[in-house]
Amino acid sequence: MALTLLRGMRTSIPFRSNSGMFFTVLRPQLSRFTTRATESAQATEPKAAPKSIQLATKEAAEQKTQGFEAVIGIETHVQLSTVTKAFCSCPYNYGSQPNSTICPTCMGHPGTLPVLNEKVVECAVKLGLALNCEISMTSKFDRKQYFYPDLPKGYQISQFDIPIAKKGYVDLDLPVEFGGGHRKFGITRVHMEEDAGKLLHSESGSYSQVDLNRAGVPLLEIVSEPDMRTGIEAAEYGAELQRIVRYLGVSNGNMQEGSLRCDVNVSVRPVGQSEFGTKVEIKNMNSFSEINRAIDYEISRQILLHKEGQADQIVQETRLWDESSQKTFTMRKKEGLADYRYFPEPDLPEVVLTADYIDEISKSMPELPEAKRRRYENMGLSMQDVLFLANDDNVAHFFDSTLEHGADAKLACNWIMGDIAAYLKNEKLSINETKLTPLELSELIASIKNGTISGKIGKEILVELIAKGGTVKGVIEEKDLVQIADPAAIEAMVDKVIADNPKQLEQYRAGKTKLQGFFAGQVMKASKGKANPVLLNKILGEKLNAN
Repeated sequence: MALTLLRGMRTSIPFRSNSGMFFTVLRPQLSRFTTRATESAQATEPKAAPKSIQLATKEAAEQKTQGFEAVIGIETHVQLSTVTKAFCSCPYNYGSQPNSTICPTCMGHPGTLPVLNEKVVECAVKLGLALNCEISMTSKFDRKQYFYPDLPKGYQISQFDIPIAKKGYVDLDLPVEFGGGHRKFGITRVHMEEDAGKLLHSESGSYSQVDLNRAGVPLLEIVSEPDMRTGIEAAEYGAELQRIVRYLGVSNGNMQEGSLRCDVNVSVRPVGQSEFGTKVEIKNMNSFSEINRAIDYEISRQILLHKEGQADQIVQETRLWDESSQKTFTMRKKEGLADYRYFPEPDLPEVVLTADYIDEISKSMPELPEAKRRRYENMGLSMQDVLFLANDDNVAHFFDSTLEHGADAKLACNWIMGDIAAYLKNEKLSINETKLTPLELSELIASIKNGTISGKIGKEILVELIAKGGTVKGVIEEKDLVQIADPAAIEAMVDKVIADNPKQLEQYRAGKTKLQGFFAGQVMKASKGKANPVLLNKILGEKLNAN
């Protein structure tokens, strides 16, 4: 089967490897293709160390003071976690052997008809409500016509003029390290569509293999208003969308797997000008920090062209972000709406919703990140605490459950953000993959608060509970960790330590009062960490300062 792509000829042939069946696209060596563009950019551009987000943010602020401001909008594709694809019964599992989960429908064979997966509609309504959108009681599907080897039908089933949701907004809080503050960004629309397949390019660039496993996978596209002005605002917007889809359970939101993809539109204009500049789309960003850096680079590039009198060289195009060189480069000229030749999808009926259906979904919605942040803020927690806890639904649920068992909010937050978070990072685990329960964390906090154990022993018990499970009381009894609060017992240990260290005692009384920490450490060592620290320091101070 002959396929025509750009100015060259492509021939699609089956190719079998040890990992499965591919469709291979052969092409002339001189073809202008993404792989070649990438190689060229990497060959000509020097490698640079990635800038920190803080530095990029500072540079963006400096650029704005040069008389220009950026206008940024984002198109986000969210891959839905449905059991089957959007219009057929094929499953989709990330990492499956190439072309192992396909059928005539998702391959676009003649005579096949799509059948809408109702779960896709449910996910779309959930996300529309979460983004404060107006839900369309009647919407329809359209055909978006374009040609690419991984699009077997020659068109994509999408939504054009009547999306399922529109006119929404998202609220978020910027991290404290970036100046903090509340932001509200508009949402233009949310619409349903299917994904295309995937091209796997050879190292030589002489051919590409086509994997159609992803063809027909359901997507929700979220189009923002051009309300963002800096790279950090755009990155935080993307992170908030990731939180929302994970809270809703409609997607895992993993950027590394392509479950959440952000295409950024950037333009610059003189400060005070209402008319937008020429926008440039940026693709190929695999993390929110890359989104931040790519935007800040593109802002710098466009401002420089304006200042050099070459603003006409800023054209509407798609550019790719190259992480190694920390620069964007041209991929292709951007198509316009007319190039897609949209028309209504004749094989699918309109999607008609009822008020009862929307109400039922609305009642099943979980507490979303913005509402959770406000609730935590009302508890008196700092914004740094609030952002950490609400960032991950599993962490937030664990924290809430700990409070339900009577723990103090700030103390529970400190344990989760401190020792527990450090353990999870070191072991590369999520909080729900440990054996620690919210009940036992609350018991641990209570045991320290009532003097049963010291904070130091509490840290030891925590590690035991995370790794092996069990109960606080059980670990305390098993290892005889009850705090020593008997003044006579502590006084005896203090007397022995002082008697064993006459030289340090002499130095202390000569003015080196910091040695009190040395004596306290020796007593804690002798007590195996069980001496009550408040009582210990009181008795020790009296003994050291005695005439």
